Amino acid sequence: MYSKIDKDHQRFRQIVKGRIRDDLRRFITRGELIGKEGKHLISIPVRGIEIPRFRYGNNDDGGVGAGDGKAGDKVEDGSDQGPGGTAPGSHIMEVEVSLDELADILGEELQLPRIEPKGKHAITSEKDRYSGVRSSGPESLRHFKRTYRAALRRQLIAGSYDPDNPCIVPIRADRRYRSWKTVLKPQSNAVIVYMMDVSGSMGDEQKELVRLEAFWIDAWLRRNYEGIDSRYIVHDVRAAEVDRNAFYHLREDGGTKISSAFKLCRQLLETHYNPAEWNIYVFHFSDGDNSSESDSRECCRLMRENVLPNINMFGYCQVASAYGSGNFINVVHEHLDDVENVITSRVNTKDDIYDSIKTFFAKGK
Repeated sequence: MYSKIDKDHQRFRQIVKGRIRDDLRRFITRGELIGKEGKHLISIPVRGIEIPRFRYGNNDDGGVGAGDGKAGDKVEDGSDQGPGGTAPGSHIMEVEVSLDELADILGEELQLPRIEPKGKHAITSEKDRYSGVRSSGPESLRHFKRTYRAALRRQLIAGSYDPDNPCIVPIRADRRYRSWKTVLKPQSNAVIVYMMDVSGSMGDEQKELVRLEAFWIDAWLRRNYEGIDSRYIVHDVRAAEVDRNAFYHLREDGGTKISSAFKLCRQLLETHYNPAEWNIYVFHFSDGDNSSESDSRECCRLMRENVLPNINMFGYCQVASAYGSGNFINVVHEHLDDVENVITSRVNTKDDIYDSIKTFFAKGK
């Protein structure tokens, strides 16, 4: 009986994941997820699912609205509001999933291939991962909460539970133990450098698009690597490295000189990250407005000669802006179109984030 309950629970979780897949585009655009990372649980509203439960009796006893009224009588409620709707309401429930689970769903739905790390990826280590619960095992792995629940369930079914004297005594059949399996995990590290234009032509709407996409890129890469080091650079005419919180919340204005960020990125990588040992990903987000055409060409020269030979991928994402010229992506295509690890995408609205992520990781670099 207990194993059947566990199977039903697993099936219910699969149904929940199916609903999340159906609304994945909408979940990706939820700004309140920003700031979550790792294995944190995230509450997500899912439509169309009811928690399974027992129902007793019938509805012949009447209920709300039962009385002496006749069909067609006017209901006086003392308000001036219009009549109530006749359509059934959609059921919404909150489910908790981890960010890792969301990243897996993202990868499956976008058909993203698993990334093949370089560096120490050939070296593997054995790691025991607790994957479930079983009815036998060493006492050191006894799951006390599950054991207590099994004993309580048994006593409730048998009718021996006394709420006035709630004494729960597990027997041998109630005991539950953590089960595990040994998996081989690659010892690979990766660094992600995020660069964002925070100049005056980048309004709040454009910055929100950047932060949403950067969040999901981070979630996907963290799912592929054991160790992730994230670095954040913001720039207008000058570039500066900031922490994660500042990157997601900073508000600035001013002119734009994209090469300032690329030079700081090059310095950062050369100082701290050996390309033979690190998988390096660089992403730049901008509206494509730059101070001059010559600076845009300087950016491409710097990337081709100093950065691109040593990294897994350079992704440039251009967001639409009413104030920017939007020409930088054209310069990138003109000067770096022949470089395999350069990928570009355009994001005009939140709906485009879904396709942009797929564009960046379709090759599994």
